Amino acid sequence: MASDITDTTHAVDAAAVMRLLPTRPRLLALGEPTHGEDTLLDIRNELFRQLVEQEGYRTIAIESDCLMGLVVDDYVTSGTGTLDEVMKHGFSHPDLGLGTSAANRELVRWMRAYNDGRPASEQLRFAGFDGPLEITGAASPRQALTALHDYLAARVDPDLLPCTAETLDRLLGTDDRWTDSAAMMDPAQSMGQSAEARELRLLADDLVTLLDEQAPHLTAATPRDDWDRACLYGRTATGLLRYHFRMADTSPMRMTRLCALRDLMMAHNLLALAARGPVLLHAHNSHLQREKSSMQMWQGPVEWWSAGALVNARLGDGYAFIATALGTIRHQGVDTPAPDTVEGRLYALPEDRYVVDAPHLAAALGDPRPAPRVSPYFGYAPLDPSHLTGIDGIVFIKDLPGTPKG
Repeated sequence: MASDITDTTHAVDAAAVMRLLPTRPRLLALGEPTHGEDTLLDIRNELFRQLVEQEGYRTIAIESDCLMGLVVDDYVTSGTGTLDEVMKHGFSHPDLGLGTSAANRELVRWMRAYNDGRPASEQLRFAGFDGPLEITGAASPRQALTALHDYLAARVDPDLLPCTAETLDRLLGTDDRWTDSAAMMDPAQSMGQSAEARELRLLADDLVTLLDEQAPHLTAATPRDDWDRACLYGRTATGLLRYHFRMADTSPMRMTRLCALRDLMMAHNLLALAARGPVLLHAHNSHLQREKSSMQMWQGPVEWWSAGALVNARLGDGYAFIATALGTIRHQGVDTPAPDTVEGRLYALPEDRYVVDAPHLAAALGDPRPAPRVSPYFGYAPLDPSHLTGIDGIVFIKDLPGTPKG
């Protein structure tokens, strides 16, 4: 069996990844089993660089706020702002250190250098594909709604608009009403089902409908980037208002719906990016897998369809998923994997890192599959052996460097 497993492994490079796939996918996803480890992001950076240069990918998307990502895209395409400003204002999830990560900084620096002197049609684009959401709550829909209204007000007959900017401002009120972190644990603290929020949902729907109705005029009258951003504002405004509505929900399915809505927003953003051209994306494995995602919450377990599953249902072979698996994260208490796990079988091989043909690995391991690994660290999700046939490949890294806890 060991020789069979060895036969499924290859060097970690773009050529090895592409040999696992029947064709170049429009959307190629690389997952990670834990956040906040620059070693994983360094490997991502090198693989993505090779895939850009060798396979013609032209967008890099990461698990960060889609609206904040526009700041990064402006910088890498036109040099707007400084690198320090972009790292401070262009990334969400401060608890994960996205904006302070040296590897993310190097990615943005390299993208800007790659684009320097290239025509717009050949430039590399950046995108966040997460919603403006944090674990503690969600952003106000103000930015997305007002930007969409401003775009339409400047380009269509004012009589077609469903409301004025002043009406939106009055209904939105102060942003802290929307961002109160207490609402995540207590639905009664959310304003998502208030009279103002309900009216805003109708107005957002009317604005998006007007955007669609006027598409022939708007796409002819404005640059493609302006149209794409208006569509992004529309998706984000309606998605945020749905999310806030569910934050005010008191049903037992509240957290299931919130998790599902987040991944749905991700999927809509990814499909829009894929319509523009081939995309490389990076996020947690759980957002990219083809199977349902699950999480243990304070109210019990929840399950929902991941963004990867949703995108795969639309794109088929146009979507590919490469998971990352790990041997140890000793600084987080994750030691050598048990030999009867998938990670343990891979850890026993001689190389420090490699690309694995996941379907062939599943065949080599046979049935019953190895036991699932149990993680002592809540921030690390081991590979689920039952998912192997739904993964196109695995990047396996034996040991992450770091200082052990204690």
